[in-house]
Amino acid sequence: MTNNFYKICAANGAWFYKNEILERTGLVNHAFSTRIGGVSEGAYSSLNLGVNSKDEKQNVLSNFQLFSEAIGIQTEKMVLSNQVHDDKIRIVTKADCGKGVLLNSDIKGIDALITAESGVALATFYADCTPVLIVDLQKKVIASVHSGWRGTLLKITQKTVLKMTREFGCDPKDMVCAIGPSIKQCHFEVGKEVYDQFVNVFGQPAADNTIQKNGKYYVNTDALNVDALAACGVPLENISVCPLCTFCHNDVFYSHRGDGGITGRMCAVIELR
Repeated sequence: MTNNFYKICAANGAWFYKNEILERTGLVNHAFSTRIGGVSEGAYSSLNLGVNSKDEKQNVLSNFQLFSEAIGIQTEKMVLSNQVHDDKIRIVTKADCGKGVLLNSDIKGIDALITAESGVALATFYADCTPVLIVDLQKKVIASVHSGWRGTLLKITQKTVLKMTREFGCDPKDMVCAIGPSIKQCHFEVGKEVYDQFVNVFGQPAADNTIQKNGKYYVNTDALNVDALAACGVPLENISVCPLCTFCHNDVFYSHRGDGGITGRMCAVIELR
């Protein structure tokens, strides 16, 4: 597992992060957006990509255009998730392009997207939750996964890998995975009832990756997502974790906890070339 392969980029006024391991594959274009470089104001300042937020719709559309031009992925090719902190996964195709941003969408209650088609950009959304991008180097299949703490408990990242294996014949040992900016252990505080759920699902690794302080529990969800990926056969050296905490760096990232619940959304997007 590595945590030093992320670089900050800026284009068209928008700031975003790229993972160098994914870049080196030559197979995909991808990005993790920030909150910098858009037109939204107030709590949503400024590159808000949350289509379901209470921001002005035109601002969000303008932000999509700015972000798309910055990263070189057309908005028309994006397929947006519709997240509910569950473990539902959908395979999408070119017929789904534009859904959720430019077109009405039948993609409801979906927290992970998979495609084997080039020119289909998979977009999932965050403001503390964990973004995971996956590439199968041999079968050329990609996924974008939204893994909040509930999704982590449901092992949605692992289930996405297993669906890629089942539906496309992928082998986890051929996959590379990039875990993007999210709330880190330093600020992911939960009560005992949530901590107990993590222990029930992950066992000793949950206890090993939790710090207890003043009656509260601080869980390392990145480590648990890595554990879930490794458990289904993804090599540890193929998993890259961004060390940046969205709460700590609230000037760069939207943070649901840091912003008191009223905030914008960032996007993790990936497209086969």
